[in-house]
Amino acid sequence: MSKFISLTLALLLFGLAVFGPGITAGTKAEDTSAEKIPVRVLILTKFEIGAMKGDFPGEAQYYYERYLDGAESYEIRGSQENGLLYVKDGIALCMTGMGKVNAALCTVSVLSDPRFDFSDAYILSTGCAGSAKGSTVMGDLFLISTAVDYDLGHHADIREMENQTSEIWFHDEIFDNAAVIRLNQELTDKVWDLVKDLPMETTEKTRKFMSTAFDGAEWAVRDPKVMRGTTVTADNYWKGEYDHANALKMIQVYECPDPFVTTEMEDVAVCTAARWLGLLDRVIVLRVSVNMDVFMNGATPERLWDPEYESSLKDEDSPEAADIFETAMKNNFTAGSAVIDAILAGKF
Repeated sequence: MSKFISLTLALLLFGLAVFGPGITAGTKAEDTSAEKIPVRVLILTKFEIGAMKGDFPGEAQYYYERYLDGAESYEIRGSQENGLLYVKDGIALCMTGMGKVNAALCTVSVLSDPRFDFSDAYILSTGCAGSAKGSTVMGDLFLISTAVDYDLGHHADIREMENQTSEIWFHDEIFDNAAVIRLNQELTDKVWDLVKDLPMETTEKTRKFMSTAFDGAEWAVRDPKVMRGTTVTADNYWKGEYDHANALKMIQVYECPDPFVTTEMEDVAVCTAARWLGLLDRVIVLRVSVNMDVFMNGATPERLWDPEYESSLKDEDSPEAADIFETAMKNNFTAGSAVIDAILAGKF
């Protein structure tokens, strides 16, 4: 009996730690006896810039303006501070926050919320990303078929390596089940057929930037397009030739069906949370490139990230000052809205 009481108290304390002691003031209490609100599409972006509509767009704004303007908003316990789920006409949108922990907790919290019925929902995880040197350009739109966890395995400091030209990531098969998640390939094929020929846009400044950064290489000066590939999710915003080599090695070791195309900070977590809840087969991941995965135009880690030298990506003096972000968000929405409209039309 004492063990039972101890277990009960432990579970209670865990619940208080995760979900808080109760509903905050001004939020409607959850009535589990009420009819659940059905959701056909759950859009998971990671952040917004400023307002939800009418200003410079982040990842959520175009989706909000098209599908959710005037929507009811619901506070989600267990998500980031002030986390809201916007719901209107069978479409829901939530910003998970950045990083794997935020993304996983928010996804589980939303999908487990008793006020909503996600049993027939498709989950669209979408947003910006860095993309792979040698095969991609800023503005490319990516349909992801596999998500890999960059952080699982073993990472070394290059200064301690015997061979300082080799990759600094070492595979450990004990992590394999968690480190790589293959999405529903049948669903991915259907989405690919829908989006593969959609037109993607760029800017003249971005064209010149890519040409200068990569010496006019043929792969770097092409028009942006829709591509299919594997994303590598890290809990840090990495850059550089060594980490690029790590990502290529991971894709090879894990035998991913499509090449490495993007690096971001959330998708393996979203997919893991969906898998826990039996919904992985309904996850779609779309990412758009707003940056590259290596240092460019003389940039160094200190110049980009050290507070003493740090410059904003919007600064004209920054070695990464391209103006692709807003255009990339339009490219993302071009593909994302096509997918959402197809789902609502019953084509999936």
